Amino acid sequence: MFTLKMVFKNVFRHKLRTALTVLGITIAILAFGMLRTIIRAWYAGAEASSSTRLITRNAVSLAFFLPISYKDKIRQVPGVKEVGYSYWFGGIYKDEKNFFPTFATEAKAAMDLFPEFILPPDEKAAFLRDRKGAIVGIKTAERFGWKVGDIVTLRGTIFPGDWDFIIRGIYRGAQKGTDETQFIFHYAYLNESLKKTAPYRADRVGWFIEGVERPEMAADAAVAIDKMFKNSLAETLTETEKAFQLSFISMTEAIIVVIRLVSLIVIFIIMSVMANTMAMTARERTREYAVMKTLGFGGWHITALIFGESLFIAAIGTGAGIALTFPAARAFGDYLSQYFPVFIVYRSTIYMDMAAGFAVSAAAAAFPAWRASRLRIADGLRRMG
Repeated sequence: MFTLKMVFKNVFRHKLRTALTVLGITIAILAFGMLRTIIRAWYAGAEASSSTRLITRNAVSLAFFLPISYKDKIRQVPGVKEVGYSYWFGGIYKDEKNFFPTFATEAKAAMDLFPEFILPPDEKAAFLRDRKGAIVGIKTAERFGWKVGDIVTLRGTIFPGDWDFIIRGIYRGAQKGTDETQFIFHYAYLNESLKKTAPYRADRVGWFIEGVERPEMAADAAVAIDKMFKNSLAETLTETEKAFQLSFISMTEAIIVVIRLVSLIVIFIIMSVMANTMAMTARERTREYAVMKTLGFGGWHITALIFGESLFIAAIGTGAGIALTFPAARAFGDYLSQYFPVFIVYRSTIYMDMAAGFAVSAAAAAFPAWRASRLRIADGLRRMG
């Protein structure tokens, strides 16, 4: 109890210094937490991927398409229980800045393959019945004020022209990591138009999505699918949904490395500031430590005071930084939802914030505590007297 009282008094002996140090730690922890959240958001698609879904694309590039006739052949591969297909539409709503992912897909298969998209039964039935119908994630619907039954016109980029859709459903994600920004409509609607305006582009899809019976069957099924189309005009590359997502992330790996490095630099900087604060504190109290030793207090007691003060200051700053991370992440996610559809603060990020705060406090107090514990009484009284 005596030690805790001494720690509390020491912390607030220099209020301005303590306040500035706490402010610095708060800003550092906030910045660290936001940077780690950005990294998690970058990998959100891969982390939310299913272990029972495979993606089959053209072996050359996603820019090359696959014949829709591949579906029936893929369906015959052992272990494959469901096959669907999708096409990146790339539509624009009013202005190019209004970006959101837009897919033409085989509606019935999509509903079966992506159970994490929660849609009311009546809205699902209406979507499946209406060839011009579309479903949209709750985040995009709220962003533009769309409601079920609204007519939405998208301007095609890959497929020129104005395309009218009727919002038949608004889905929500089953987990926090589910993308709630997508706009999904019937591939049949797109394909019918292509047959009239651009026949050479009809009956082509961007990629196939396969649902396998069990995760352990995914590897064999992927090999079998690619082997089936080997030496064909459109060879395939089949991989897990997670690997497919990571292939996009790998294109921006340099950015992620920089963000990781900056997050560590932030912690190093605040560690230096905290170490300077504790060194100044220990120097100012050298005589006090010498007097305490004359009264019978051991080195371990002085060490506890220094470590306790450092930990107390770091704990206040860390707690404040963590508390501010949530509203900051919410505002950041709302502002850049078109680029980061999933932007949430995970529990692991909070644990990293706490670990960083503890590491800063321990590192900052280590050297001053070591010097104070080894201080000779005569040297301490002489230096300050």
